[in-house]
Amino acid sequence: MESPVSRAWTICILMWVAQNGMHAQKPVPIGAPQEETRRNPVAPCLEPPPLMRWDEYHGPFKKAEGVFARKVERKAVRVPRFKPDTLLCSLQTRDKFKLFLHDAFDPVSFLSAGFNAGMDQAADRDPNLGLGAAGYGKRFGIDFGAETTWRFLKDFAYPTVFSEDPRYYRLGRGTRKKRLLHAAAHSFVGFRDNGRYMFNVTEWSGTLSAAALENAYHPDDEHTFGSIMKQTGCSVGMDVGFDILREFWPELARKLKIPLGDIPRPQGNH
Repeated sequence: MESPVSRAWTICILMWVAQNGMHAQKPVPIGAPQEETRRNPVAPCLEPPPLMRWDEYHGPFKKAEGVFARKVERKAVRVPRFKPDTLLCSLQTRDKFKLFLHDAFDPVSFLSAGFNAGMDQAADRDPNLGLGAAGYGKRFGIDFGAETTWRFLKDFAYPTVFSEDPRYYRLGRGTRKKRLLHAAAHSFVGFRDNGRYMFNVTEWSGTLSAAALENAYHPDDEHTFGSIMKQTGCSVGMDVGFDILREFWPELARKLKIPLGDIPRPQGNH
């Protein structure tokens, strides 16, 4: 069952698409190196290659591999080792909005909302919604709306307002400890659109705002300052975990024999 919040999101997205248009990306040649970059003909920067297509994944679980790998890689980029002083091209406002759309309507996002709805139903959260299929549908709409709001704030709204790059910059070299600390530090250290370091305003402002807006989706819950800070801490901790996964994903993908293109092996002591 679609909630009013979900319908409002759908209307806003359709209005934006109608006004700005969505241009299809050119297909990526099969076997294109994932870490290969191409020079932007307009700006003096390098653009990371597009994500691999689903049909480039092979194996008995290729659909699941493709869905999960694209979710992990969508917000992960890396400056090529052979051009350490070169900046990656920043995301324009339209690019950040597209990032939000792809992230919000990714199959994994629907699975996440479905799982959370199941957990809420098992715990009888928001008992006024009832049980059964109807209750689950309402909870799914609420959880999907809440997660979409979170992604809208962190992928598009705050990165646009503060001119911040919402992506994770993978280090990809050095010792495991160094890379682990680099991934954990991303919750505090972000990048401006011009490539300079900045405090990760998007992480904290977006998470705090999403936690504060939670009462719009679950009015029966207790929303004190302490509960909001606790939820914020848990969300930031989950983001740190995902950044660590993004940092070490190339090595994990090799062990799982998931194709990610010709990614050079990290250098340094392990």
